[in-house]
Amino acid sequence: MQVISRCPVCNGSLKVMRLKCSKCNTVIENEFSFNKFTELSKEQLNFLEVFLMCRGNIKDVEKELKISYPTVRAKLDELISELGLQREKIKTEKETIKNDNNEILDKLEKGEITPDEALELLRK
Repeated sequence: MQVISRCPVCNGSLKVMRLKCSKCNTVIENEFSFNKFTELSKEQLNFLEVFLMCRGNIKDVEKELKISYPTVRAKLDELISELGLQREKIKTEKETIKNDNNEILDKLEKGEITPDEALELLRK
């Protein structure tokens, strides 16, 4: 049985409060949170499973699910959005790294840090 992660009344996020061992009956109580994959619907999880099974090949996903290319893309975009993996986020992270690297090179150029310090910072 799959654990529900959304309240059936208000659609709010649910939290796991209690875990129990089926072997020794040990009980652990706390506020446990779900991972982002538990937020996916059964349909989204099925699509993700097929997508992974097809190794990301959209043509194979089309054949397996008997849906069109635009439908596969739409479902993939929906999944990406639901998981919070939009390209803007990735682009922003890359820009942050680029800006950090430029800042390090500026400090090196101004003589504020040594070449060895710059190399160490760039490696991080």
